[in-house]
Amino acid sequence: MHTLTAIYRTPENKEEFDNHYRDTHTPLAKQMEGLRKMEVTWVEKMLTPGNDTLPAAPHLVCTMYFDDAEALNQSMKSPNSRAAAKDLMGFAGPLVSMITGRTEEIAL
Repeated sequence: MHTLTAIYRTPENKEEFDNHYRDTHTPLAKQMEGLRKMEVTWVEKMLTPGNDTLPAAPHLVCTMYFDDAEALNQSMKSPNSRAAAKDLMGFAGPLVSMITGRTEEIAL
């Protein structure tokens, strides 16, 4: 699996942000080609003090799963992903940081 993770800083107007995220952005993101799974964590509490890596608790973290890096790269070029990216930059551009990576599932 390969993931695309978006980490959002707390917005000034949480209610407006949350409504847009749920009602507009999430339906767009769900249409991204090759997307296998999407998880959203609404952060409740940061358990460690802020530091250089993460100075404050994020507002939310969204992790999107793809089969592999190539599937993610192809998805990012698709019309549905471009629509989601355009919306993202319009309502959360300065609030979001994004990372990609290879994800391993650890058997318990």
